[in-house]
This record gives sequence, structure tokens and C-alpha cells, in this order.
Amino acid sequence: MTAPTLDKPKRVTRPSRRDDLLKAAAECFAESGYDAASTRSIAARAGMQAASLYSHYKSKADLLIGVHEVGIERITQEVQASIANDLPPWERLEAACAAHLRALLGGDVFFAALMRNVPLRSDPAYTVIRRLRDGYETIFTGLLDDLPLPEGTDRRKLRLMLLGSMSWSFTWFNPSKDAPEDLARTFVRFLRHSLDPAA
Repeated sequence: MTAPTLDKPKRVTRPSRRDDLLKAAAECFAESGYDAASTRSIAARAGMQAASLYSHYKSKADLLIGVHEVGIERITQEVQASIANDLPPWERLEAACAAHLRALLGGDVFFAALMRNVPLRSDPAYTVIRRLRDGYETIFTGLLDDLPLPEGTDRRKLRLMLLGSMSWSFTWFNPSKDAPEDLARTFVRFLRHSLDPAA
């Protein structure tokens, strides 16, 4: 007779100390701003001594970069998943805008930190964060390149204006009046009616 086998207990995956620190940093940056948030307050929120923070991140600027890496990775995944289907170009742009706005306006503390904390050019984190943001924006570069726009349309400026408009909605969005998908539809409809002769 074969002895019964016992299932091994499932291992619970716990956030690493680095994850704890990044979440604490995102919360402090979102609440107080990058300049006002101290490494001491970030460490305290993560439940560790201030000196222990530096074994994971060398500086507050490195924490800001880490917060941006997490936020941009998340929004990139959301937007890329939204355009995985074979949709017509304008519908693909609308799907990407909706995913962008859902991520931006959904209450995730990492996105709140991203919106509040764009470093100045003089900040040591600026170059890395600018590169991360530029990498994300290439998704929209491709989407706009696929649109049937009038000859001479400055697609770079159009991309910057579209992303800027969506980002600014973070300051005025009212979830009781609009949904991210409704805003995306409105943004794209305004663009299409003014730029696409066939619309």
C-alpha cells in the first residue's frame, strides 16, 4: 500500500526590502514631493533604519529613478497589451490612450509620484528618467506614424501635445463625471476630426 503524499505548503512570496523601499519612496514623493521627502522619512515608512536604506539605494535620486522604473514598466505593459489586437490605426491609438489614462488615473501611488516629480535638468536623476520616459513614448511615436494624417503634420509635436494633454488630466480628472475610456475617446475624436480628411 502506497503511503499518502502530503502537499508541500505553498511558499508565500513576500515583497523584498527594495520593493518596500520603492513603495515607501513613491508614497513620500507623492505626498510631500521629491525635495521635501527625506531619506529618513522614506526609511521609517518602509520600517527600517535610515542607515539601512543606503545598502539598497545610494541616494534619494536613485530612489526616484527606481520609482520611475516601476511606474513606466507598469504603464508600458498596460499600453502594449491594449494594442496587441489587429485594430485600425485610429482605434489602436484610442485603445492606447485609454490604457494610458487607466494607469495614470487609477490611484496607483507610483503614477502619482511620477506625475508630481519630474526632475529638473540639473538633477542627477534627470538623464536616466528622461531616457525612461522617451522609451515609453516610442509606443505613441509608432501609433501616430500609422495614422493617415495630412502631409506636413508635425507628428513629434502632435505626440508631445497628446501625451501632455493626457498627463494634465491627472490634475482635473473627476471619476464621478468621466471614465478614462471616455476621456481617451474624446481626445482621439478631437484629433481625428481636425486632422483626418476622411473622418
